[in-house]
Amino acid sequence: MDENTLISVLKANKLMRCREEVTAFENALMELVENPNSKYLRELHLVLDDECQHQEVMFRLIHFLESFDVKEQLQAFIDVIPNLATSAPEWTKILHDRILNDELAYFLYKDMLNSVDSLKRDTVNHLLTEMTRQCQPVNT
Repeated sequence: MDENTLISVLKANKLMRCREEVTAFENALMELVENPNSKYLRELHLVLDDECQHQEVMFRLIHFLESFDVKEQLQAFIDVIPNLATSAPEWTKILHDRILNDELAYFLYKDMLNSVDSLKRDTVNHLLTEMTRQCQPVNT
């Protein structure tokens, strides 16, 4: 199958509500992994969905995204972040956690954010503020 068809299979089965959807998702992802193409990074990020029933399978997509050149992967993430933050806020936070915990990715991401439009920068600032707030200890 071509990449567009495989990505359509991922999108159609991303909720993984039954074994057939999990299998279809895994098979399509395996084919994409065999022939990675950074041209599809933006679309692949948008496959992430907080309603997915099998997070461990969705993490395979995260690992695939992270297998690309870090700059290409970060640029694709930045390009789709306003949409991704709306459609999959938890996965967006997970990606941020992973970026912040990787020194190279962190410094590159920080540098790249200096040249993005205000919508993307505001989205990132909001997400990071929210993540920080969630990590604050509660005084009892």
